[in-house]
Amino acid sequence: MRFMVVEDDARLARGIEGSLSARGFTVDIISTGEEAIEIATTEPYSAMVLDLGLPDLDGFEVLQILRRRGIKTPILILTARDSLEDRISGLDKGADDYLTKPFHPQELESRLRALVRRSQGSPDPVLKIGKLSFDRSSRTVYLEEAAVDLRRRELAVLEILMGRPGKVIAKERLSAEVFNFNDAVAPNALEVYVGRLRRKLMPHGPVIRTIRGLGYMIEAA
Repeated sequence: MRFMVVEDDARLARGIEGSLSARGFTVDIISTGEEAIEIATTEPYSAMVLDLGLPDLDGFEVLQILRRRGIKTPILILTARDSLEDRISGLDKGADDYLTKPFHPQELESRLRALVRRSQGSPDPVLKIGKLSFDRSSRTVYLEEAAVDLRRRELAVLEILMGRPGKVIAKERLSAEVFNFNDAVAPNALEVYVGRLRRKLMPHGPVIRTIRGLGYMIEAA
């Protein structure tokens, strides 16, 4: 999953990025409303974290512009504004959740996971294909009840593929969800991670197929 965090407090933004990245998520930090609007209309995100006190635009204005432009990405407002009026206003303007500062990183992560599950129509936190299971809450993968040791990017690729079993995911789309703007990505980076996953899932796991000219697909159960 790839998240956009719109937060102008650099220290807080780095803390959010660090905690989410450590759990295998891809994170882009944006500090202004204008930039958030521009990027959100062109890049795929699983969810967005939006502060209200931005230096250029009020977060509510950013929220309304995104919704008017048809952006359906789940948006969680993260702010120090804790009045009932602000919470109601945020939800009525199109936010999917509202969390006030100070907050615990684990709660933020849990809320984001729940937003993504609901947006994908799959409330169960555990993805299953055959003998392979992926617990999105604990970030653990099991094959035939044995834990599979996966690195952060391998987890990201597998989660995306397992979320859409039997469907081809374009290579460009997969790369956009796995890597952020600051990643120095080699031309064959995605192929490397897919290759590692294939080896770790052999011989009893589902097959990750390369659909030439299109992308990748994991076998449905």
